[in-house]
Amino acid sequence: METRYFLFLPLLMSLGTASTLAVADQICDAAYPMSIQAGRFKDNGDGTLTDSQSGLTWMRCALGQNWAGATCVGKLDTYTWQSAQDMASKLDKMGGYAGHNDWRVPQIPELAMIVERQCANPRINLALFPTTPATYFWTATTRRGRGMEAEAYVLSFGPEGAGHKDKGDAHYVRLVRDGK
Repeated sequence: METRYFLFLPLLMSLGTASTLAVADQICDAAYPMSIQAGRFKDNGDGTLTDSQSGLTWMRCALGQNWAGATCVGKLDTYTWQSAQDMASKLDKMGGYAGHNDWRVPQIPELAMIVERQCANPRINLALFPTTPATYFWTATTRRGRGMEAEAYVLSFGPEGAGHKDKGDAHYVRLVRDGK
């Protein structure tokens, strides 16, 4: 199945080459201030951050990893689109995370809010979201239109930006919740 890419807001403009690089390869343009200011996020001290602009609370680690006080540890897991939704629901039913049981897969505009425009490979603030790989993460946003329901939008923290993939593909997941 052919994958077509689109640019989702100017902040998702592609940088670099199409290869996925390790987190240690991150390059940030020091000539400009970071687009995602760390001060905008409140560290809740439990592996989550609350964004003062959007009110969203993010898990600092992707699913499969655990917060170890200063970084994410463990092996990242990949999920199909449906298994990502199911995993969020299962987590909530098992008592949740960080005292909350209303975690979900973010919509594409929400995930795009944490893209760092001044950095590449990955395009995210690693002080806020350590060990994030420069590759695709699922969103909860399904493609609309006749015959497109088998696809959902993904966002890469690498050079690929936003696009859509078959819901049966396996990608990483970072969960979010509403409220503070």
